Amino acid sequence: MNEDQRRAEVRALARLAGDELGGAVAGIATVHRAVADRVFTVVRWGVGPAAVPVQVAHDAIADGVYAIVGTVAETAGRVAERTADLPNREPPSRTVFGAALLGVLSGLIGDRLAEQNPVLAGPMSFRVDGQPVAPEELGSPHDTLVVFVHGLVETEHSWRRGGTPCYAERLAEELPCATAEVRFNSGLHISENARELADLLERTQRAWPVPLRRIALVGHSMGGLVARSACHLAAAEGAEWAKLVRQIVCLGSPHLGAPLEQFVHVVSAGLVKLPETRPFGRLLRRRSAGIRDLRQGSLVDEDWTDLDIDALTRRVQQEVPLLPGVEHYFVTASIMRNPKNPIGRIVGDGLVLTPSGSGRGRARRIAFEPENGLHLPGANHFTLLNDEAVHEALRRWLAVAPPLPRA
Repeated sequence: MNEDQRRAEVRALARLAGDELGGAVAGIATVHRAVADRVFTVVRWGVGPAAVPVQVAHDAIADGVYAIVGTVAETAGRVAERTADLPNREPPSRTVFGAALLGVLSGLIGDRLAEQNPVLAGPMSFRVDGQPVAPEELGSPHDTLVVFVHGLVETEHSWRRGGTPCYAERLAEELPCATAEVRFNSGLHISENARELADLLERTQRAWPVPLRRIALVGHSMGGLVARSACHLAAAEGAEWAKLVRQIVCLGSPHLGAPLEQFVHVVSAGLVKLPETRPFGRLLRRRSAGIRDLRQGSLVDEDWTDLDIDALTRRVQQEVPLLPGVEHYFVTASIMRNPKNPIGRIVGDGLVLTPSGSGRGRARRIAFEPENGLHLPGANHFTLLNDEAVHEALRRWLAVAPPLPRA
């Protein structure tokens, strides 16, 4: 089974590399042609029709060279798709390096992978030492389950930043609870991953060896949004597991949107206007659905279904409230130690601004309780994946379950 999985993943990666290289060559050819057309237009103004034969010859030679290079790259990918292998090795998805590579690919183009290379974009699953684990294999005598949900371009290995024990491992030793980490295709829409998480937790509740009394979700960056969206979806459908959720912790989650995606959204719209920059604009517009959802923290299908995803005026269609009776916590960070430093207000933790991570913006507001927050000065977005102060906060927040809301 491992051999078949390894061979399938390696060959899919080889084919993807060939296709992407061929696409890159085509993009370079388009830029070359656009620039050359501009140059020859100017030359014709100076020398007249005599420049036409030179342009025709130039275009024929350039187009031929690019066509050959692109075809060779794509052909090599097709050949490798049938022959490539890494014998006597684990499938890439089950190694730390291979998982990291697939995590990045999933984050960038995961929606395309799900359609064209599904072997590289498997369904959401629990992972232990890189191996997919069915819910029934996570059996534990504890009636409390803490689930960790990673962020964009990450995997469950990301929680082990710095090589030290992760939150899940430490909390399982310190608290009377079971912990589990999921891996998912972060290039899908947040609401699509939320639906997969909801299905996974429903199966987990049914398969758990003792009656579950409490579920807590901890998400980093996009993972916090996926957790909120899954709970919203499950609560609306009356799912039993959603009634057991007592805490949701969001670590550096862009509830009000991520500035980098907002910037790329505008830049890509400008780049597609000119022939010389159009390939770069199209390249940026190939970014995944998951990345696009981070522009404003979109949590539901209504934010993207039947809408122009490239429209500059696109806005969040539905605000998702916090679940009643659930304690919601948030952690933010800032690269600058001084909270009054204007640079810190502009860059935040490098990817998420403090107002977005705490849900307190000028035009939008998420009803987090201020006392349920933690801010780390002098830290970046990825510090939150494995930090002593965050661990202490998690241990404190998850040690005691909040009371159930009154019926």
